[in-house]
Amino acid sequence: MSLKKTIKALAFTVVFTFSGQQVAAQDLLARQAPVDKKMKAVDTLTFQQLLDREYSGLPAEDLYADWSNEYAHRATQLPEEYKIDLRDFCMPTPSRVITSNFGPRWRRQHKGLDIKVYTGDTIRSAFSGVVRVVKYEAAGYGKYIVIRHDNGLETIYGHLSKQIVKENQRVKSGEVIGLGGSTGRSTGSHLHFETRLCGVALNPAVLFDFRAQDVTADFYVYRKHSYERDAREATRLRGVQGNGSYDPADVHSTAAAKDRNSGTAKQKSYASATRKVHKVKKGETLYRIATKYGVSVEQLRKLNGLKKNSNIRQGQLIRYS
Repeated sequence: MSLKKTIKALAFTVVFTFSGQQVAAQDLLARQAPVDKKMKAVDTLTFQQLLDREYSGLPAEDLYADWSNEYAHRATQLPEEYKIDLRDFCMPTPSRVITSNFGPRWRRQHKGLDIKVYTGDTIRSAFSGVVRVVKYEAAGYGKYIVIRHDNGLETIYGHLSKQIVKENQRVKSGEVIGLGGSTGRSTGSHLHFETRLCGVALNPAVLFDFRAQDVTADFYVYRKHSYERDAREATRLRGVQGNGSYDPADVHSTAAAKDRNSGTAKQKSYASATRKVHKVKKGETLYRIATKYGVSVEQLRKLNGLKKNSNIRQGQLIRYS
């Protein structure tokens, strides 16, 4: 074979081999493309499953359509009736002093209770749940925290001097979340405390009795048709007394703790006063309560604004003196 023919044969072989590799590589890429597409779909599905798993532990998913850290509250459709479990509770502060009620105030609606605390006093989560919002609002809440609870409620804690928790953090009932203060639109140190259901403000007094440091019952059933009446009654029984002045001994704070000698006697006196309210147990009647405390049924009706045909319910607070 001549040199020229040998060179041609070698060149043809090289070209054929290289072309064959390109074709094989293209075939491999063609075969790989559907696999890559499938893997991408699997990655997306896996990521979504991880997200679902992360947020599946969020409280009250059956009640709330979304989870957002952007807003403090946004009203959605309220159910006609909703049972709220109050058993796993902790009072957000040991202070017994309410300085401002829920309802109309200064030509606007006051959507919570103002409870007297001093700057630096410990504030705790009222129920177990997940912290939804930790923000600052100069013209309103100041430093505030919003927690969505397992029982469906959301609570808001405003005017704090310090926020201790972070957004999306799970907290237990009674866990310290912040310190009392006077940040934002505030004229003095206090805790602005709100309870909301589906973003709609409920009177905290239908759920909490700050003077007795207790919840009003094991459960509270929100009913659209009777809620307004419940809220008015709660304010009458548990709202600001007299001219709204308070005794520092009843604000169980670091400042009040410094004055133990005079404070102890005053606290005992106050505790004696709070024992003059009876929480209705299952099956109890006005007659049975009246007999227990040595008063007349008529006196109970008069003290509690009850008519002759009025019914009392389990968990209701009845004054007997």
